[in-house]
Amino acid sequence: MSEVVIYTKPGCPYCAAAKEDMTSKGVPFTEFDVTSDPAIKEEAIAKAGVAFVPVIVSGDKVTVGYGGS
Repeated sequence: MSEVVIYTKPGCPYCAAAKEDMTSKGVPFTEFDVTSDPAIKEEAIAKAGVAFVPVIVSGDKVTVGYGGS
């Protein structure tokens, strides 16, 4: 299984829901807070093409936003 990376920001309910869903399914993920470092924010924008979170990266698949499983 590919490593899952989630770009988030504090207070984002969609970010929280995405992380909760991954955790409940036992999917390991690495979280990066886009507000913690401008380079992380730019990395998320480069992957997603927009300045919006969450950005969920799993292998070659990039998903912007979270609408549930």
